[in-house]
Amino acid sequence: MSAYDASAAPAGSSYPGKGLGIAGLITSVFCGGLIGLILSIVAYRQSKKAGVKNNIALAGIVVGALVLVLVIIGWAVGGAALFGVYQACQELGPGVHEVDGVQYTCG
Repeated sequence: MSAYDASAAPAGSSYPGKGLGIAGLITSVFCGGLIGLILSIVAYRQSKKAGVKNNIALAGIVVGALVLVLVIIGWAVGGAALFGVYQACQELGPGVHEVDGVQYTCG
């Protein structure tokens, strides 16, 4: 048995996946989730393989997944709204129209 315990990194030293985990968490928050999610998963797996806990990477996974879900929901809602406007313009024809207090400009 070795004198080094792989389950806890010595104070002041780095461990595999730490920097990538931090980058993954930051990227998850500011870049839409997918890239940060991938970076955080890679960092978490590196740390797990080395026998070290990486809570920052785990947080990046959670935040990245949540942000990704919110982005997908936002795209779906935005797409549905644009499709509704498209359908209204197909029915109304070109020009500016007001229907129930909503103004449509169709070209």
